Parts: sequence; C-alpha cells; structure tokens
Amino acid sequence: MNKVEFLETYLSLYINHHEVLEDMENKTGKYVVIDVRNAPKKVKKDKIKHSVEIPAKDLKNHLSSLGKDKIYVVYDWTGGTILGKAALLDFYKNGFEAYELGGALEGWKGMNLPLEEIE
Repeated sequence: MNKVEFLETYLSLYINHHEVLEDMENKTGKYVVIDVRNAPKKVKKDKIKHSVEIPAKDLKNHLSSLGKDKIYVVYDWTGGTILGKAALLDFYKNGFEAYELGGALEGWKGMNLPLEEIE
C-alpha cells in the first residue's frame, strides 16, 4: 500500500464533528454516539450530549443489543488514545458500520459543542 492509499484508508475511519452535530440538531438519528472511555463516572464528569456510555472493555458484551441499521460513532478522551480504535475493530469484526469521532472528546469540547453531565 502506498502512502496515499494508507492515508485515505486511515482517514476513512473518522467522521467529522460537523456531520455528527448536524444529525443531532436535525434529530435524524442516523448516528449513535458512544462514549467508550473506561474511566468511572466521577472521573469522566461529562460526555457528548445524548451519547451512550459503553466502556470499550464492555463493548463486546453489548454488541448483540445494538442494531445494525444504525451508524456508530465512538469517542475517547483524545484522538491519540486507542480505545476508540479498539472499539472500531470490535464493530467492524461484527459487521457494523462505525467511525471514530475526529478530534475525540477533546476536540468536541474545544469547539464548545453540546455536552451533558454524567449522573
């Protein structure tokens, strides 16, 4: 694989926050956003608004309850961490369509996009 093909493949794993936000605002429900951080709620404190919390370490146990008619968007603390990529691998191995959120939670917060406190 040459460098261009490699980068095209790599970038195809990510989705832009604008696309996810537009889906949220239009309430089309195309995407299900999943917080895959493994930290306890008291450490996480907040999450992307309306996201579902499924820690990466537990994702395999939840796949059977997720519909394949949705597109899943996973996020971790930052784009440099591996939990989102590990979650993508679990989704792909089981026939789901999924992406990692470009910029992760750090980028979402940096853009002052909708968050909610974790209860």
